Amino acid sequence: MKVKVISRSVDEFTRERSQDLQRVFRNYDPNLRTQEKAVEYVRALNAVKLDKIFARPFIGAMDGHLDAISCMAKNPIQLKNIFSGSMDGDIRLWDLASRRTVCQFPGHQGAVRGLSVSTDGHTLVSCGTDCTVRLWNVPVATFIESGDSSKKSIEPESVYVWKNAFWACDHQCYGEHFATAGAQVDIWNHNRSQPIHSFEWGKDTVISVKFSPGDPNLLSTSASDRSIALYDLRMATPVRKMIMMTKTNSISWNPMEPINFTAANEDGNCYSYDYRNLSEAKCVHKDHVSAVMDIDYSPTGREFVTGSYDRTVRLFQFNGGHSKEIYHTKRMQRVFCVKFSSDGSYVISGSDDTNLRLWKAKASEQLGVLLPRERKKHEYHEAIKKRYKHLPEVNRIARHRHLPKPIFKASALLRVMANARRRKDERRKAHSAPGSITTQPLRRRRIIKQVE
Repeated sequence: MKVKVISRSVDEFTRERSQDLQRVFRNYDPNLRTQEKAVEYVRALNAVKLDKIFARPFIGAMDGHLDAISCMAKNPIQLKNIFSGSMDGDIRLWDLASRRTVCQFPGHQGAVRGLSVSTDGHTLVSCGTDCTVRLWNVPVATFIESGDSSKKSIEPESVYVWKNAFWACDHQCYGEHFATAGAQVDIWNHNRSQPIHSFEWGKDTVISVKFSPGDPNLLSTSASDRSIALYDLRMATPVRKMIMMTKTNSISWNPMEPINFTAANEDGNCYSYDYRNLSEAKCVHKDHVSAVMDIDYSPTGREFVTGSYDRTVRLFQFNGGHSKEIYHTKRMQRVFCVKFSSDGSYVISGSDDTNLRLWKAKASEQLGVLLPRERKKHEYHEAIKKRYKHLPEVNRIARHRHLPKPIFKASALLRVMANARRRKDERRKAHSAPGSITTQPLRRRRIIKQVE
């Protein structure tokens, strides 16, 4: 009789040190592991529940401003620095790591409405309602070494006085031009005190301006006449204009797909467009219950953050119709400006209560250095959550968010209104002659007309 036994070399499973892990031999034949999918489903369910338990997105608040924070700007070459401007004319440079003020930029006599930093990170451009544009030299990282940093102030390098108040500004990518928005769109150069070019289309105030990250000569603006316009610096006239039903407060271009931009609208929705075809939105991003005041894309281009008048901050996928995260606190008031950090790991919001707040871009992410085993465990949890996300229980837990009571009630009311409007359209269409009434989707219905 022949007997087969398992024979292993001692060198294969003997530990060299007592701290080493025991080697485990496994056979991954699916016929031998009949409960594999059931076990993985339970692990995915537990992983989603653990995300809810460890979801602590709020990191800290940065106070120091004496009035509402109206605008912010990132430094492209400094990961942990961010600039903020308030309604009382104060501009501050913050260190996100220590959450303190590095220095101040005094000089504006009115509200600071626009901040932008050049691509090389050496020049800060600010503009406001006092009809001035100011250029500042950005301090180097070793500017503050000791002492009370809040008393450090910097004088402007240049001050340009103009005849109209300014509402926004943005710096050109890889160039020395910057644009300001007000009664018209003005293009400035660092070395000239007068605009080198001006664009005017109508008589309404331009409230936001953004350069395209892919084409340094292309910029988009939104105005108080509910329009979104595209301008090309190589042409003497504007390119295209689209008029919507409600006003657009801010625009952000997708850094990875520079042909696409997303507009934050007054009706509580965000609309993503392809600038080659403005007759229809690519995607409508819903969930806010009040006007969306600001928007900013992640450096990866896969998600963006919005700040709203309803006192919440939301995170959206670039192609998602509904938000994947909502951030709020009891003390936070109307959010006027939001920014992603340059590495995409954090979100900064500025609100009406004079505070900047720092949030994690992923609510349950573990801060600090991860051990290799911890990192593999997190990657495994992400993989099984992605595999089983379509199952009802996993999907329900992943989507659930606790909302403040006013927003919960407002959301329910908006759903009732939308359902009533839909039923009314269906009944009108059913009781009319075939083809006499046509309904348009929301991504096309909010656009009134285009002007070439």
